[in-house]
Amino acid sequence: MSFKGNGFCFETGKRTYIMGVLNITPDSFYDGGRYNSIDRAVSHIRRLEMDGADIIDVGANSTNPEVEILSVKDELKVIGDMLPEIIKATAVPVSVDTFYPEVARFALESGAKIINDVSGKINPEMLKLIKKYKAGYTVMHNPLFSSKEAADYTECGGVANSVEAFFENCEKELENAGISKEQVLFDIGIGFSKNQFDDNELLKNMSTFRKEGRALLVALSNKRVTSVLPDMTKADRLYSTIAYDTLAIAGGADFIRVHNVREAKIAAEAADRIVR
Repeated sequence: MSFKGNGFCFETGKRTYIMGVLNITPDSFYDGGRYNSIDRAVSHIRRLEMDGADIIDVGANSTNPEVEILSVKDELKVIGDMLPEIIKATAVPVSVDTFYPEVARFALESGAKIINDVSGKINPEMLKLIKKYKAGYTVMHNPLFSSKEAADYTECGGVANSVEAFFENCEKELENAGISKEQVLFDIGIGFSKNQFDDNELLKNMSTFRKEGRALLVALSNKRVTSVLPDMTKADRLYSTIAYDTLAIAGGADFIRVHNVREAKIAAEAADRIVR
């Protein structure tokens, strides 16, 4: 099994792959404003690659629960000048974090290889683009399209059942659209439409999402779930992020999305020696 598309191929089961985060918006929850210029973004993407990132995930629209989501027009303004320079600056595949087909089209035309869609919906227009460009496609469980509110999962038998049902439905829709399963990366959606209990339940049940031909992504870096003590600083979240990511790898995650690539790479190498 591989996660592959035009210009990239990651054979799963061999090792854990690292998706490094590059936020170019000024209001991201963790590192907003650090990399929202071309020079700083290019410098950081080179650092992420040097530290061992296998994919760089570029975000221009913050999902910080305290800020408003950008319109498609405004997201294109943020990403328009920067993305082509970012793509030229790295040899690793670039993923673009967007749920707007218009932004996805621009990204793919600019040389991005993967679209990371956090909407929790299968958009037919997005599928047409994924098929046309033979791109990678990350789909995420997010039934309320929210990083602030948690859904009620009691009627469906719990959050793990909801995620698995979503994945199975996506697989059918993608197959009907003529998109290979190998083009798809499934994200369990930590921190989206979920509370901390739900997030922990998903990590406890990671192995249940491990199906033949399905590549899994866990993206929890520095999110609320990693705040395990009341007096933790942002810097302290690195340690709990590593712990959670290690548990996710043991449960079957193929990819982890992280801010601190070097530290995650070291932890993943150690975990892989035991679980791969």
